[in-house]
Amino acid sequence: MELPVVFMAVLVLCSSAAYAQTAPSPSLTPTPAPAPAPEFVNLTELFSVAGPFNTFLGYLESTKVIETFQDQANKTEEGITIFVPKDSAFASLKKPSLSNLTADQLKSLFLFHALSHYYSLADFRNLSNMSPVATMAGGQYSLNFTDVSGTAHLTSGWSVTKVSSSVHSTDPVAVYQVDKVLLPEAIFGTDIPPTAAPAPAPEIAPAADAPKAADSDDLSPGSSPDKSSSYRIMSWGRLILAISGGLVLFL
Repeated sequence: MELPVVFMAVLVLCSSAAYAQTAPSPSLTPTPAPAPAPEFVNLTELFSVAGPFNTFLGYLESTKVIETFQDQANKTEEGITIFVPKDSAFASLKKPSLSNLTADQLKSLFLFHALSHYYSLADFRNLSNMSPVATMAGGQYSLNFTDVSGTAHLTSGWSVTKVSSSVHSTDPVAVYQVDKVLLPEAIFGTDIPPTAAPAPAPEIAPAADAPKAADSDDLSPGSSPDKSSSYRIMSWGRLILAISGGLVLFL
């Protein structure tokens, strides 16, 4: 009886070994490749090559605001919207002057040029209904937006300007060019000088009427020479000529 039992055990072991050699190995599902990281915009490079924004970039670098903007663009889900004045906007800025501002005021001034959210051009219609909108400088540093026929206009109290062009507008970074430096009332006060009224247009005097030529038919009877007087003058002329001729013959 022991022999069949041993034989059966050997048979089971051989069958298990054969199955282990022929059984297919389980297939492994390939792990999907991770999504590529989004390409973040280098703001320093963008301001250097996209337009005449050297003055704006210089202030951002000296106040370290460029680092704040870059972190907002790269490390948050909200993104950033920046309003960048051209170099000519700083050149034309006479009063108030930026040279008298403290370091903290300069930092707040340039944080005032950005919103802590990405806004496309189409979003400015909604911003006009949300005005005033807080900037990255804080709650008291707010901008008012109005939409005029699809063009975004910005008002900061001291500055009234508009978005003149889109420099870059791809989520999470939007950069728009404006024609003036944005000056907040929180720094420069509310004593805003009145805008000079445009000079009135010069009055054009009406052209003098040309004198009408006198019509010979319109002469009054008193101004026309008397025909009888003309006849008498001619008669006396003939008489004088006759007398003169007679004297010549006599001599």
